[in-house]
Amino acid sequence: MPRTPIMPRTLTATAEPGDTGQRLDRFLAKRWPELSRTRLQALLEAGAVERDGVLIAEGSARVKPGQAFVARVREPEPARPQPEDLELDILYEDEHLVVLEKPAGMVVHPAPGHAGGTLVNALLWHCRGTLSGIGGVLRPGIVHRLDKEVSGLMVVAKGDRAHVGLAGQFSVRRIERGYDAIVWGVPSQPAGDIERPIGRHPRDRKRMAVVEGGKRALTHYRMVAAAGTLGARLQVELATGRTHQIRVHLGAIGLGIVGDPVYRPRRRPAVGPELRDFLEGFGRIALHAHRLGFEHPISGERLRFERPAPADFDRLFALLSRQARDSSIVNDDGVNHNAGTLHA
Repeated sequence: MPRTPIMPRTLTATAEPGDTGQRLDRFLAKRWPELSRTRLQALLEAGAVERDGVLIAEGSARVKPGQAFVARVREPEPARPQPEDLELDILYEDEHLVVLEKPAGMVVHPAPGHAGGTLVNALLWHCRGTLSGIGGVLRPGIVHRLDKEVSGLMVVAKGDRAHVGLAGQFSVRRIERGYDAIVWGVPSQPAGDIERPIGRHPRDRKRMAVVEGGKRALTHYRMVAAAGTLGARLQVELATGRTHQIRVHLGAIGLGIVGDPVYRPRRRPAVGPELRDFLEGFGRIALHAHRLGFEHPISGERLRFERPAPADFDRLFALLSRQARDSSIVNDDGVNHNAGTLHA
């Protein structure tokens, strides 16, 4: 059966007196925030943007009041992900579902820039076409996800009935999800709840933030150990499941997950050479989904799985603790080598 062609959508913008003199690319980026700068530049170069009915390709052109701009954006048709013979670390599997540990660095489902090598590609090969179709062409069987940089436990539905049952448990918060995190800084309380609404960042649409009017979000945390005042190891429980919830909530109380390139703390520690060398090769953020519990969507049996964080978490925290101790000794001697201090 032939596919229905995807029709282009039309975006419009009219310059107002306050826009006078702005560069065209910056003006359009503010008016059309759903387009990335790269996509916008590509549209200009492809002759897909008009100014008062005339094609314009110069992003550096200056805007004048009353000018009307139109862009016709054709959305790319998603390609069907192909099965790939990639290794999977499976803890449990039956005819209805799969529980596995996703490694850090693996994307869950295909997206721009990640057409292959994803968990979905691996599952399509492993399950031989038995994945639930509810997730759509690009997300078959996917009930929840972990960020690319995060490792840990996930459950995948093989059939639609299992998918519906698992999705229902996520929606009513009956899924048990525990995480291991190593952060810069130490919480003011050894345990607590963070309940703050989360929504899109008002200025950076690729990030999330604590915002007024955002969706309710609740995170529980408990400190397992502290590396002086330099860092801490936490156990984190999710009561809700918002995008980037742990990263945003910990940041809201002044804690940045080690290795996180997006949600960095406002003040980052200066580190010694041994810890710096380790972090350069760490290649991920120090967040691991170590526990997953749920009711089997078909049998009703309560299932619970645990998988400890990778060994490099222990090595990372040992180095943090060593630097914190060395900094304390140095300070007691009255000599400051700048180890473990914070820089804006």
